[in-house]
Amino acid sequence: MKTPSIYILTNHHNTTLYIGVTSDLIQRIYQHKNKLVKGFSAKYNLTKLVYFEQFEDMENAILREKRLKKWHRQWKNRLIAEINPGWRDLYPELLACK
Repeated sequence: MKTPSIYILTNHHNTTLYIGVTSDLIQRIYQHKNKLVKGFSAKYNLTKLVYFEQFEDMENAILREKRLKKWHRQWKNRLIAEINPGWRDLYPELLACK
């Protein structure tokens, strides 16, 4: 899935969020799940994909990522819950659509 995307990861307890941007969502989430990405997501075990959006171009994806990072946690929770009320891991569904 080579499409500019933003994504939100969380941990098993949904207590910490990570917002990222990528041009290859499947590959990037695989890297997070297998701890191939060192840093914040690996440190806090953020491997559950709970939200993503896709864009026509990387510029708009980056703008959206920057906006979301400034949001209050409550707003982010509401955004996720609108699309994914159970906060389930969307990665298997993403792979199934591949």
